[in-house]
Amino acid sequence: MNIDLEIFSPVQPISNPMFDARGVKVLIKRDDLIHPMISGNKWRKLKYVLKRAQHQHKIHLVTFGGAYSNHLLATAAAAARFGFKSTGIVRGEQVDNDTLFLCRLHGMQLQFTNRDSYRDKPALFQQFFGNNGQAFFIDEGGASAEGALGCSELVDELPETYDHIFCACGTGTTAAGIINGLGNHQLKTKFNAVPVFKNGGFIKNEIDRFLTVAADFNVHTGYHFGGYGKANDELINFIKKFVADTGILIEPVYTGKMMYALFDQVEKGAFKPGSKILAVHSGGIWGLLGMKEKFDRWSF
Repeated sequence: MNIDLEIFSPVQPISNPMFDARGVKVLIKRDDLIHPMISGNKWRKLKYVLKRAQHQHKIHLVTFGGAYSNHLLATAAAAARFGFKSTGIVRGEQVDNDTLFLCRLHGMQLQFTNRDSYRDKPALFQQFFGNNGQAFFIDEGGASAEGALGCSELVDELPETYDHIFCACGTGTTAAGIINGLGNHQLKTKFNAVPVFKNGGFIKNEIDRFLTVAADFNVHTGYHFGGYGKANDELINFIKKFVADTGILIEPVYTGKMMYALFDQVEKGAFKPGSKILAVHSGGIWGLLGMKEKFDRWSF
């Protein structure tokens, strides 16, 4: 089967009185619209990985993630879509939740492992699948050079040039790909990485790993809201207002933090009047399933 998906990822303007007051234009690249399950950077990171698996005649995808991993769900959906079997090795004790239900619904087998063992993913793959010649290793989050290549294609689709691009960062693969894409087109757009981890300065080295040419970019480390998967009332209320104002779903793990950072930087006057700023919606909306209780604490 041909491993491809039709890319529907428009660029849409975001209206806000603060943007008008600061004289900036803000738009959003809607990668969340690519596919209901294999959305955003998940599809872009998997595309060439799956092509390599197919080329090597592998039929069983093995990957890794937490209990609410968007990557696990995307891999399960991609496996079902393109004719692979799939196994997800899940960090932590055995649990049942909405995300894992959807993984199972797409045919993914789940294996739970303790957190210490999980740290060495190649060893886990060898332990369970080392003798299986049909199995294919996919790293957590799809982090790989192929993943960065897929993400670089986002730049090919842009209808115009921008002064700044903002994107949330977990593994750094998406960021590296977009930066590579900007370099391929010789664009002077400044990339702004928003790490979702506490003490996220390490993301610069992770991004550098997959760059084809050295590049300068901004890293905004002050928008983690306590760490990965953490949120507080300020972030939740921002997300609720943003969704209600725009009709664009974002979530607290990645895209909510990225958009908060963009709004905050605009408010602080970080951009010259006349600047065009693009936010990359990297998908991951199903992450809302693991954060429902955080929204329930604050009334609508």
